[in-house]
Amino acid sequence: MSDDASALAKPKLRVAIADDHRLMLDGIKRALETAPDITVVGEAMSGEEMLALVPQVNPDVVILDMRMPKGDGITTLAKIKKGHPDVKVIILSMFEDPEHINQALDNGASGYVVKSINPLDLASAIRQAVEGTVITRSGPPAAEPARGAQQNPGGLTERELAILKLVAEGLSNLDIASKLYVTEQTVKFHLSNIYRKLGVGNRTEATRYAYRNNLIE
Repeated sequence: MSDDASALAKPKLRVAIADDHRLMLDGIKRALETAPDITVVGEAMSGEEMLALVPQVNPDVVILDMRMPKGDGITTLAKIKKGHPDVKVIILSMFEDPEHINQALDNGASGYVVKSINPLDLASAIRQAVEGTVITRSGPPAAEPARGAQQNPGGLTERELAILKLVAEGLSNLDIASKLYVTEQTVKFHLSNIYRKLGVGNRTEATRYAYRNNLIE
């Protein structure tokens, strides 16, 4: 079953978006309009506006631009998590370096999405963030694993284990995407998570780790 198909059985996710560029804000909204399980309930153009908006619209997920006036993404993230700990927050950024990623995670982000993402994959990234799987630190997680996450030496979810097994079989990203009925970009998201969780840098190292730790036969 595809990510989109499985999402149909779940309640709609209420999403609020903050970005100080109108073009980006509208683009995010358009990217989510076709997702049957997601509804955009509010938008803001600064961290300050989003802090006022959250208690009004009660979102399940908040998407925050890393760089905004009147409260950048990290500052706003920390304040949202303090006042509304159940709200999942995704940081949207142009930066891909570990320093920025870890800064977001340390302040309670459930996901970190780079702005070069294919718009078609944004809904899937939101779903993964709700499950706690968009991106994590290498090594043991700071918080309890998301419900349904499989316990193993690398802390991988069932979907990540499935992808790791296919990687070990020598399948390309495109072949894995076809086999699992997801986009190639979604496979790349999962691989990025797998590498960080296992502390490896490529497919060969991930496969070696998996065999050494009996994650795959």
